[in-house]
This record gives sequence, structure tokens and C-alpha cells, in this order.
Amino acid sequence: MASPQPIKQTMGPLEWGLLVLLSILWGASFFFAEVALAELQPFTIVFARVSLAAVALWVLVALTGGGMPFSGRLWGAFLVMGLVNNFIPFSLIVWGQTQISGGLASILNATTPVFTVIVAHFFTRDEKLTANRIAGIVLGFAGVVVMIGPEALAGLGSNVIAQLSVMGGALAYGVAGVFGRRFAGTPPLVTAAGQVTASSVLMFPVMLAVDRPWELAMPAAETWAALLGVALISTAAAYVIFFRILATSGATNIMLVTLLVPVSAIILGVLILGETLSLLHIAGMALIGLGLLAIDGRAMGLLRRRQMADT
Repeated sequence: MASPQPIKQTMGPLEWGLLVLLSILWGASFFFAEVALAELQPFTIVFARVSLAAVALWVLVALTGGGMPFSGRLWGAFLVMGLVNNFIPFSLIVWGQTQISGGLASILNATTPVFTVIVAHFFTRDEKLTANRIAGIVLGFAGVVVMIGPEALAGLGSNVIAQLSVMGGALAYGVAGVFGRRFAGTPPLVTAAGQVTASSVLMFPVMLAVDRPWELAMPAAETWAALLGVALISTAAAYVIFFRILATSGATNIMLVTLLVPVSAIILGVLILGETLSLLHIAGMALIGLGLLAIDGRAMGLLRRRQMADT
């Protein structure tokens, strides 16, 4: 397994395009999960999500003429990645959402870039804290709060354990972003397949112990369709893109997707479910856009150069 390579501090058009696409794929997971939750328990959905994605990715690896590695060290890394990127955050966030509102959970989950920047600052050589990154994350987080609605913060301060649980999930995602840099020398398709396979092994006993799925009725066709959607679109395809961006642009940049996911979820809700786009949604999106521009740095650099040229 290759050692982590220095990453680009700014993303090019391809990386930004992939990041937006990733946010759409993950934003769609809220729609699929809403359908599946009508008949299935949360951990059953999570296990189906990662296990079906694992099967699809193994088939895709074979069809593309590749092969899965036999290295025990690499599979150990896949297991750690599955633990910090799926098992721990999924479990903490799912439990937290049983105690607090979905809006508050979404806001707390949007702290992921904050944790990622902090973890990356201490554990990487090339993703240090900068003024642009701090300002951009603050703006982006404010945009999420505005877009979801300040009323979602009404429950802040109560159910502290549940709130800490969701933030623990956000911290786990931050750790996963930094840890996942070690897969830069492994094809993204192979890394995605290895990670969701390891996640399936971890989730299986939890699903059996907590949800007891054998006691549930056979799901309807629309539930199966939702499971396939969340597995193939929001997991298998999404993680191939995730590891592609992570390998070239680093943990801090990839975790910006958590600021874009609420935007994608709201836009998909408007287009597919006929929901209303409010002024708060637009204002929140504008703040998130400004935050992303600040983090990218190039727009600020261009503005400074123009100001220097005018003086």
C-alpha cells in the first residue's frame, strides 16, 4: 500500500464537479431512506445498503478485469476505514436521530468539516489550518443552519447525549477522511469495494441483535427499489467518487460534501417531491457557496491581486 502523497490545496473543475455529483448521490440517500423506513428498521437498512453495494462493487471489479487484493495489511486498513467511516458514524447518528429532530441532527452532522480540518491539521503535513479554511467553514456551517431553519436549533441543550452522539459521528467522518488518504495508491473501485465489504461484516451482528429482521414482513417492491437505490447509487457509486476525490484533493476538501448534501437534498425534494424552495433555502445556499469559495482560495487570491493592481 503506497504512502500518502501530497495533495492539492485547491480543487480543479473536475474535482468540484465530482464533489457536487457526490453531494447529489448522498443527498438522494435521504429520499431512499425515507421510503425504506416505512417498512424496515434503521440498522437493517444500513446493512442492506453496505452489503448490496459490496456485491455490486465486487462484480464491477471482476467485470473491469481487476481483482481484489489478498494483503492482510490492506484488508486491515479496509476494516478500520469501514469502522470509522460507516459503522461508528452510522450507529451514532442513527441512535441520535431517535432522540432529536432530523433538522438538528443535520446541523450537527455539518460540523464534519470542522473536525476534519482539526484532525488533518495535527495528523497531516499538507492540510494545515488556514484563515481561508476557517472562514469558509464558518460561512458554510452558517449556511446549513439558515437553510435547514434556525428553529431546528430549538432543541439545542436538551438531549445532550444524543447531540454528542451525532457529533461523535461527525468526528468519526473527519478521522475517516484523514485515514483514507493511505488508499491513494489503490484504485478507488477496489478501495470502495473493500470498505463496504468490511462495513457489512461489522454491521451484520448489530443488525441481527437490534432489529431482529426475521420478525418483519417481506418488504414491498418500492422498499426493495429504495434499498437498491441507496446501495447502488448512494453507496457503491458514491464511494468510488469519494475515494477518487480523496486521493487527489485530501480530507479537508472531500468533507466539504457534508455542506453540499443539504443543498442537494432540498433541490431533489423540490424537483421530485414537489417541496417548496424558500428564501431561507436560497440564502443558506448562497452562504454555503461563499464558504466554498473562501476554502478554495483562488477567488480570494484573485480579488487580492486585483486590489494590489489598483493601488
